[in-house]
Amino acid sequence: MLSLGAALGFFGGLFGIGGGIIAIPLLVLGFGLDQAVAQGTALVMMVPNLLIAWWRYSQRHPIALTTAMQIGLLACFTTWLVAHVATRLPPELMRTMFSVFLLLLSLSMLMQTPSTDTAATLARQPRDLRLMPLVGIVGGSSMGLLGIGGGLVATPIFNGWFGQKQTIAQSLSLALVAPSSIIALLTYSGAQRVDWALGLPLAVGGLFTVSAGVAVAHRLPEKQMRAAFAWMLLGTAVWLLLKPLLLK
Repeated sequence: MLSLGAALGFFGGLFGIGGGIIAIPLLVLGFGLDQAVAQGTALVMMVPNLLIAWWRYSQRHPIALTTAMQIGLLACFTTWLVAHVATRLPPELMRTMFSVFLLLLSLSMLMQTPSTDTAATLARQPRDLRLMPLVGIVGGSSMGLLGIGGGLVATPIFNGWFGQKQTIAQSLSLALVAPSSIIALLTYSGAQRVDWALGLPLAVGGLFTVSAGVAVAHRLPEKQMRAAFAWMLLGTAVWLLLKPLLLK
């Protein structure tokens, strides 16, 4: 489990995520956990990874403390509220919702190109920056319901809707995801939806490899990274949707 956590930490750093998108399907498909327990267990690994990333990112891309606190507080409250509902949903419904989320996200990424992304960003006028904390509600809902996805949802909104630079958008997203992941973990744990025997070794292993994954990511072309990430999501989503039919 330490080796697996190290691998997940590396790929989480490589793709700029907490590793949950890879860990959750793996825990469901490889270890037989139901969707809610897999999400809660993955959060054990994600929390320290995200906190380290937040700390390092804030050193290079500091943002206003007031804005970060507002985003984080709204995200935490929304995560707590939605997670209480998510832990009571049937595992089959959770699996379907998670699969559809990944499918839509991957198709959206594959349909976009860097040129159209840039043109679309330039065509939009920056919105009222005072509304940025409301993104915490969107990201927190994703974190509470799926255990992941807060940053994946928030970063395009900060970048495309509010006209922030990509690096600043990612820093804002970490301010959202890092604290809300703690709330999500506490909620899933309180509902007995965490397998600590699996989650703790994953977390320890990931701590040693996140930085290496980030370093490799900065050496690879952005276009290749984006495509690899999108295809990884698409393959996971399709398998999760087809598995109940293929293994009947």
